[in-house]
Amino acid sequence: MAPTLSLEEYEAGVLAGDRVVVSRAVTLVESTKPAHQELAQALLVRLLPHAGDAHRVGVTGVPGVGKSTFIERFGTQLTAQGHRVAVLAVDPTSSRTGGSILGDKTRMPNLSVDPAAFVRPSPSRGTLGGVTRTTRETMVVVEAAGFDVVLVETVGVGQSETIVADMVDFFLVLMLPGAGDELQGIKKGILELADLLAVNKADGDNIGRATASASDYATALHLITPAGARWQPPVVTCSGQSGRGLDTIWAHIERHRQVLEAAGEWTDRRRAQQLRWMWAMVEERLLQRLHQRTAGLAQQLERAVLAGTMTAAQAADDLLGAFGDG
Repeated sequence: MAPTLSLEEYEAGVLAGDRVVVSRAVTLVESTKPAHQELAQALLVRLLPHAGDAHRVGVTGVPGVGKSTFIERFGTQLTAQGHRVAVLAVDPTSSRTGGSILGDKTRMPNLSVDPAAFVRPSPSRGTLGGVTRTTRETMVVVEAAGFDVVLVETVGVGQSETIVADMVDFFLVLMLPGAGDELQGIKKGILELADLLAVNKADGDNIGRATASASDYATALHLITPAGARWQPPVVTCSGQSGRGLDTIWAHIERHRQVLEAAGEWTDRRRAQQLRWMWAMVEERLLQRLHQRTAGLAQQLERAVLAGTMTAAQAADDLLGAFGDG
């Protein structure tokens, strides 16, 4: 890592939209070194008043749905319209897959070199909590730098969708044409999180299948209580390859914000997310300190539980007791 800038240099560079300083600020936020973390938190406090007005959009989808192609085309269309777009990835499996800047540039070759865009993968943290913290704090940095659209891509599966949905304003779920058997495999939880379902790859011979799939998905959505009473998630078709339907998706994103702002729900949702983030950080840091303070005892207790000479509950009580005494 290059020599650390001063707090004032970081702040001035980020607010000026200096891409080199923005990248270095994000690296600072991602660092686990205590000195870097202290500086990062001081920087974030200064940047917070300049952040928070961007559209935060989560993008997820089943494997093979074409998320990267979609984000590449969607982001490029938005920058062509005058928006500044940041793309962040949340990948809890990155310690295995080796998520890297190079990988994201390969997947999004045009957007990664667009001067009005900023593409950043998640760090190889190996834990969803660590990735979540850095993604949320990176949002503050890129928004303060003037990016007015933040696309958060879920690369992993499972819990990552719920985590991302809780840090964005609008959750977009991409689906494949040909609902049929696939409809049976959709996790109900994902549909409950969705603010919009988009059947991707609706081009060429797929248009008919995509339209039929959209109808099936719309029926499925009607059987689920929407997350908010003021918004019924639309179902549309699109093509990340050709750009078909992407303007419609953006119109829905803007309309969603207008509806929530008019009802006063937009600010309430953001505040609730901040509080949940705070408690998530409390839980993560308590667990880290527990492991640090009781490492030797934990190994002894694990052996006892494995040997059947102690119950899991007894071991947990002993660990927490030792942590409290520390």
